Order: sequence, then C-alpha cells, then structure tokens
Amino acid sequence: MKVGILGAGGIARKMAYTVNNMEGAELAAIGSRSIDKAEAFAAEFNIPKAYGSYEELVSDSSLDLIYVATPHSRHYEDCMLCLENGRNVLCEKPFTANAEQAEKVLTFAEEKGLFAGEAIWTRYLPMRFKLDEIINSGVIGEISSLSANLGYSIAHVERLIKPELAGGALLDLGVYTINFALMAFGTDIEKITSDCVKNEYGVDSNNSVIIKYKDGKTALLHSNMNSNLDNRGIINGSKGRIEFININNCEGIEVYLNDGTVTKYETPAQITGFEYEAAASLKAISEGKTECNEMPHSEILRVMKIMDSLRSDWGIKYPFE
Repeated sequence: MKVGILGAGGIARKMAYTVNNMEGAELAAIGSRSIDKAEAFAAEFNIPKAYGSYEELVSDSSLDLIYVATPHSRHYEDCMLCLENGRNVLCEKPFTANAEQAEKVLTFAEEKGLFAGEAIWTRYLPMRFKLDEIINSGVIGEISSLSANLGYSIAHVERLIKPELAGGALLDLGVYTINFALMAFGTDIEKITSDCVKNEYGVDSNNSVIIKYKDGKTALLHSNMNSNLDNRGIINGSKGRIEFININNCEGIEVYLNDGTVTKYETPAQITGFEYEAAASLKAISEGKTECNEMPHSEILRVMKIMDSLRSDWGIKYPFE
C-alpha cells in the first residue's frame, strides 16, 4: 500500500524512515510547501514523487494513506484537504487543536467513507496491550491510583510556545499522560481538577491534572516543557505497583510486589515504534473501515474534549478559535 507524507519536518523524517523499513507499505510521495525541500527529502529517503505543494500531494490518487506531519495549528485544514480530495488520513497527535475541529474532520471522513486516524503511537504499541494483561491479571491487587509524568526541556521550540501555533505542554505532552490514564483506568470519570503555569505568550509551560474516577481511583498527571522528567507511569495496588518506563515510548514494564518479587517485561524490537500506527491504519483501510480499533473516533474526541475543558479552566484560547 502506498503512503504519502504531508510536511517535511522532523516527525515526517521519523515516519519516512519507518515506512521505508516496513513490509507491506511503500513510501510513494512527499509534499512540502517548498519544492526544494520536498526534493531534498525525497532524495534522502528514496521517494519517487516530490510535490512542492500540499494540494499536489493530495491530488495523487495512487496514495492509499497520507500521514499529516505539520504543526498542531494546521492539522484541521490539512486533514480536511486530504479528505476533500478523497485521501485517507493519519494525522500526528494531537489530532486537531480542539474538539470542534476534530468532530468536523471525523464526521466528514465518515460521510465520505474515508479513513481518519490519530497517530498517538502509545495507543498502538505492543507494550500498551502487555500493560492491559498485567492489570487484568490482578497481580498488584486492588488498584487505587496512578501517576504519569512527561517532560522535556523543549521550551525553545517555536511551535510549542506560541498560541497561534496551538502551543503549550498540554497538547504536545499532556496528551500522552491523559491517554495513559484512559488506557489504564478507562473513561468512567467523576471529576477533573487541574492548574497550570503559563509562559510569556500565555500558553501552559507545565500543568498538573487530577482525574477522579467514579470507582474511587485517582490519576495524577503532570506534563512540563521546561524540564526533563522521569516520564514514568506508575500504577499502585494493594499488593504492589507497575512501573511503565517512558509513557511516550515504552522502554519496558517492571512489576514490584510487596513481598519483594520483581518481574520485568522487555519491549519487543521495533523500527521506531511508528510502524504500529501505520500498520493499523493500513489494515483498517484494507478492511474498508473509517477508524482503528486501537484509537477509535470516540476516543479521539474524548481526549480532545478533556483538553478543551482543561484549557477553558486555565483561560487559554488560541487566536484562531
């Protein structure tokens, strides 16, 4: 199946390398707003077609899937451009800047019978399903709480600090902590409380979120674009705890029981980790589906609505909203 990439930045490079090393997928085209950039990208990754505009890329009817790798603020218009031209789309997280945009994209995709997915890779990684197995086994007893941290010193990156680019720690990093909580504890939420610290441009540079579930569980989430954090997810039970090493790209799972027993699970060898979201998308397309089981449209919208409510509480509104 033929894959095209829309946008020729850093995340696009990672996907290009991934697809080039996958079975059953061919990297067939790259689209950039600069033909020089597109041609250089194509030469580096041995891509047969280079387009100097996004419009040319989405007009290529040979493409089975287009991966959108542009900044957050462009996701809505770029996804709609793909869909309007009959192209299936896999969009880098966050799916869009807000839930209203996401709903429009997903509704339009379903009306046209086209696939639309979110490239939130943690939903597709094998270790996500290993975590499910460990939790469901009951090995750590009655579970009461979890914590998840994700942070990098990336406050110098322009797309992350400017409101016009849908910046802030929440949409870039907090989206992972929220997804981790939903994957581990589900969606039966009673209440969410939170606070943040804003940067000079008015977006959140770090934030803390507490999710209280109706069954009494709590999830404490923190994301930070000023500091490198431990990036761990820890699930606490009456008989021990589960440590998920690096919630952004799992480097292993360790289970520590109260009796001193330690069990470790290694992450399977992978190309980059992006291959799972790409393969799931292509499988869904081959089956005529408009969404992935791993990250269905309902969950895309759920996460976007949670992030909208958090930004509303913090008084953060993007200029284009």
